[in-house]
Amino acid sequence: MAMQCRRRAVWRWLLQQQSRSSSSSVVDVQQQQQEQVLVKGNGYSRFALLNRPSALNAINTSMAARLHQLYKNWEDNHDIGFVMLKGSSPRAFAAGGDIVALYRFIKHGNLEACKQFFRTIYSFIYLIATYLKPHVALLNGITMGGGAGISIPGTFRVATDKTVFATPEVLIGFHPDAVASFYLSRLPGHLGEYLALTGEKLNGVEMVACGLATHYSLLAKLPLIEEQLGKLVTDDPSVIEATLEQYGDLVHPDSSSVLQRLEIVDKCFCHDTVEEIVDAVEVAASETKDAWCISTLNRLKEASPLSLKVSLRSIREGRFQTLDQCLLREYRMTLQAISKQISGDFCEGVRARVVDKDMAPKWDPPTLEKVSQDMVDQYFLPLTEFEPDLELPTKSREAFL
Repeated sequence: MAMQCRRRAVWRWLLQQQSRSSSSSVVDVQQQQQEQVLVKGNGYSRFALLNRPSALNAINTSMAARLHQLYKNWEDNHDIGFVMLKGSSPRAFAAGGDIVALYRFIKHGNLEACKQFFRTIYSFIYLIATYLKPHVALLNGITMGGGAGISIPGTFRVATDKTVFATPEVLIGFHPDAVASFYLSRLPGHLGEYLALTGEKLNGVEMVACGLATHYSLLAKLPLIEEQLGKLVTDDPSVIEATLEQYGDLVHPDSSSVLQRLEIVDKCFCHDTVEEIVDAVEVAASETKDAWCISTLNRLKEASPLSLKVSLRSIREGRFQTLDQCLLREYRMTLQAISKQISGDFCEGVRARVVDKDMAPKWDPPTLEKVSQDMVDQYFLPLTEFEPDLELPTKSREAFL
């Protein structure tokens, strides 16, 4: 009898410890969510601050979930007129999604965690694109991939002299996602194809010139802009725009900008296939010996051959699709990329560029010639009946773009 009593006491103690540990874990997760997305502001506006400076504000699932909840609450609050978003790091607005975390999920066979990340961030992007209140994103520093995705669909995007934009997914065996196939396909001429297939960067001036950003300001003026926006009592986009213009700077791309080369960009990137595009760039490089042509050719040869073909088709289809259709298709493409059923290029690209940093990915297939049409087609197939599609509230929220 005494032995049974002691056993019961031990079990009660163990259960208490487990309960405390579980409660502590929940508190830790909640605290981490709050620390990684801070909230500023009062009165008539709110400010969401991306706060993972050590990771260049790379977005993870908990950050995307917290942003979604905050934005929904702010949209429903009649006392809030508009919302702002910025990064805490002077180096970055957001470097994209947390691809290292995704790499580890895949390596450990946890595909559901990857799917949850993409469902969460794509849903938040759709919320931004359909937001009922003016939205201002201050894009100082690195603004890439998912970082561009959570800002470009919004009302206002302020670039600075330190802004660096890119969609470099083909260099890690992926495809431009987070609604990139929508906004890149709507850039002048075939600039979108160029950016998608090379992963090349644009600066803040170039972002404004091609329409990715709505305003430009020197970094030194951002604190003043934030201060003035914080004083506004309005939900009128024209009032917010007037403030941004008052403290903005008028600038033009310099002679070295790709925007001064749109004729050659269109000539090379207008073709139907990646092979034709590469051939056109090779001809231009050999004829002109131009450093830009040679650099572009090298970038194309660095990228995953499969990603190049998939991304070109994605941009071309995106040109004729709505924003929600682009997100839905990108989600299907993403599930193919993370499943490794067609190729393991995404994991290999992240390994080579971010994890091991040997910069020597072994692409599979290794050349454009070995990428079959069937491989590309599989990325664009509907999901099976056992795999749910991305669900977006398209009936109740229609994108303004």
